[in-house]
Amino acid sequence: MEKDNKRGLRRFTEKTYGGLPMSWPVVILYAVATAVLSAVFLLVPIFHRTSFARMGETFEAWILFAVIIMANCKKPLESALKTFVFFVVSQPLIYLFQVPFSEMGWGLFGYYRFWIVWTLLTFPMAYVGWYIRKKNWLSLLILAPVLLALTSDYVNSFVYASRHFPYQLVTALFCLGQVLIYLYRFTELRWQKLVGFFVPLLAVVLLLLIRPGIEFRATTFLPDDAVLTEKAVVEMEEGGIAAVSIESTGPDSMILVQANDYGTASFVIRDGEQEYRYSLEIYEDDGGHNQIRITPERGQ
Repeated sequence: MEKDNKRGLRRFTEKTYGGLPMSWPVVILYAVATAVLSAVFLLVPIFHRTSFARMGETFEAWILFAVIIMANCKKPLESALKTFVFFVVSQPLIYLFQVPFSEMGWGLFGYYRFWIVWTLLTFPMAYVGWYIRKKNWLSLLILAPVLLALTSDYVNSFVYASRHFPYQLVTALFCLGQVLIYLYRFTELRWQKLVGFFVPLLAVVLLLLIRPGIEFRATTFLPDDAVLTEKAVVEMEEGGIAAVSIESTGPDSMILVQANDYGTASFVIRDGEQEYRYSLEIYEDDGGHNQIRITPERGQ
C-alpha cells in the first residue's frame, strides 16, 4: 500500500509539474479560468471571510498557478513569456468581472496598480524560476523566496486558526502542502528537502518571536471621495500605530497605510486651503484578514 501511494504521488507530481500541455491557448484559457474562479470567491457571499476569498487578495494561489506554468515549459524564455501573459490576462479580468456587482464600479481598477508591479516582475522571476526543474542546490536556492513566503503564510495561518478555529485552516494546509510538494518534486537529496523545509520555518518562527505587533500595508480610497492635488501632505498623530502617505492624486486619489499594530489613530490631510480629518482603525476580521476602516471626523 505504501509503495502504491508513493507511486501515485510520483505520477501526480510528474504529471502536474512537467507533464501538462502548456500551449498558448492553454495559457489563455488557464488565465481566464483562474480569473473567473477568483472573482466568484470574491463576489459570492458564502466565500466571504474564508480562505477561498484570499485568492483575490494574496499570493499563495497565484504562486501555485505560476509554478505549474514554469514547470511545464521547455525553455526559460518560454516560461517567462507565458507566465507574464498569464498574469497580464488574469489579473485585470478579476477586477473586470467584479465591476458590474461593485458599488465602486470602474474605481475597482485603482487596486490593480499593486498587481501591475508584480505582473512586470513575473517575467524575470519566471525566467529564473524555470531552473527549479534542475533538481539541485541551485533549484533550492531559487525556490528559497517562495518557500519562505509560503512558510510564513502557513505558520501565521496555523497560529490564527489555533485562536479562531477553523478560520484560515484551509490556507494553512494549502500553503504547507505547496511547500512539501515543491520540495518533493524539485529536489533530489534528503538534505536538500530538510534544509528547504526547516530553514524557512526557523526564520519565520524567529521573526514571530522578535517582531512586535503586526506588519500591514494597504492602499485605499478615501471614504468621502476627496480629490487630492500634488500639494497634499499628511500629518499623523505622534506615536501612532500607523503611517499614512499619499499614494495617488487626482480623481482616483488613494492613500497608503502602513501599520504595526491594531488600534485607532487620527490623521489630517492638508491640501492647500483644504483640510481633511480622519480617524483610522486597524483591526482583524473574522477571516483573519487585516482590515482598515477610515472615517471622516466631524467638524471638517
